[in-house]
Order: sequence, then C-alpha cells, then structure tokens
Amino acid sequence: MCAKIGIKCKNDNYFCVCLLPVTTRFAYQGCLVLLTCMKHIISVFALAMLFSYAPVKKKAVIVWQPSHQTNTGKDFSEALVSNAIAEAAMATPPAFEEYKVWSLGRKDLHDADSGSNTMIAHTTAVIDGKISGYAWELQQANRHKPDIFIALHNNGGTRRHAVWGYVHYGDAHQAENQELAAQLTAALAAATTLENRGVFMDSTTGRNDYRCVSTGKLSFYSLDEHVNTAPIRVLLEIGDNAASHDFLQDPANQQKMGEAIKKALAKWMEQRQMQ
Repeated sequence: MCAKIGIKCKNDNYFCVCLLPVTTRFAYQGCLVLLTCMKHIISVFALAMLFSYAPVKKKAVIVWQPSHQTNTGKDFSEALVSNAIAEAAMATPPAFEEYKVWSLGRKDLHDADSGSNTMIAHTTAVIDGKISGYAWELQQANRHKPDIFIALHNNGGTRRHAVWGYVHYGDAHQAENQELAAQLTAALAAATTLENRGVFMDSTTGRNDYRCVSTGKLSFYSLDEHVNTAPIRVLLEIGDNAASHDFLQDPANQQKMGEAIKKALAKWMEQRQMQ
C-alpha cells in the first residue's frame, strides 16, 4: 500500500506522487524521497547513500614473516624467537587485518625449517617436486594482498648486540621502505638495549647467489618485488644469535620488541593515513 501526497504549486496546479509503503516511509529504509514543485525539479529516486550509506574504509593488510630457521646459532632457535616477536606484535593494538606466514614443521616443502633467504637452492629451487619454505610463505602472503610485509630474523656472526633494517634495492617504493625500516629500528633500540645499526639495501650483504632480475644485484628473496606483491616490504635482523643469545630468548624481551615494532608501525601508518 502506498501513501499519496498532493502537492500544491504556486500556480495552483496539483500533482500526486506515490511515496514509500506507509509502514516504512519514515524509516529511511530504502530511499529518501525528494519532492519539489513541478515548476522546478521533481526527483523521486533512491538516494539511500545520503543517509544510510557510509563507505567502510578497508583496513590495512599486514603480513608478518618470522624466520623458520632452526639451524642458526648454538642452543638457539631463530624460528621460535622470531615467531614470539611476531606474535607479540600482532597482539599489540591497534588491530589491523594481520596474517602470519610461517612454514616451520611442514613436510610437503623443502627447507621449511632451515635455509637462507639469499640462496637459490633455498628459495626458488624445486627439489623432488617440492617448493621451498620461503616460496610457500610468499605464496601465502600474496594471497592476502598485503599493504605491508615485515620479515623478522636474527643476525649471526656480527658480534654486535644490535638491530639492522633491510629494504630492497632499486624498488619503486624504496624511499618509503627505508623510512619505515628506520622508524622500526629506532623504536627497537629505544625500547631495549639493542644498538641501532641503521638501514641497508639488501644488495649490500654480499651473501650467496639469489639476485633480483631487474637490477641483477644480490637480494633477499622475500623482499624482491618480483616475488612479493606488497608495496611496502621490510626485513629486520634483530639481535645476534651469539652476542644477544640470552636477551633474545627472554620472553619479556620478545614481548617488548613485538610491542615496539607494532607501535612504531602504527605511528608510521597514521602519518601516511594508511589506517
């Protein structure tokens, strides 16, 4: 049943317009009926968005990639340490759309608990029909269409109780990546006893044989734009498995580092209006 209204214009002409069902016409559950004089503009249309439609801003998607390596250092698991830091970061407010990619323990992959991020044999190689742990992690990461990708590792052989940030050389978003990495390393150093060693290009490590096809330079597989679709990609080397051995394995320190990373990340995102 419709309700009809007669509207009188200045020239005494009348016209009738069928409105919404009587039971709903005052609830704005479908449309806003705009009626004006025939002499001007008559619009009887659904303009629901004016009242009931508010665009929902998509939450930023963050992917965390803790190291899956269990063969670095003595009496030390880089995988467990890095994962604890990632878990602490993900649990720290504010909450975004966050995912973790971690191959540890998978038997359908090769080098799922070891391997270097800078070696072809441990990244792009297919062995006995199996892809690597790193390749699987990047496949999973890309499915989430991340805005930001953060890899967490522990360094070794440096003799320094420090933190290093790495970004991909020659990347279209190199400046933004460097900025974020600098803020994350600074936050970790401020929250702990770690020395801030700054931010470096992945091409400067001189490690192994994985190279970016665009630059031809040595690279970190996880940061390569040809592998990782996230525009913002940062890798942190947190502490040294010898120089920071006890520090890294302390749950309180792991929690503190995770919180520091997340808070610095959120601040950087707010500055760039990414939240």
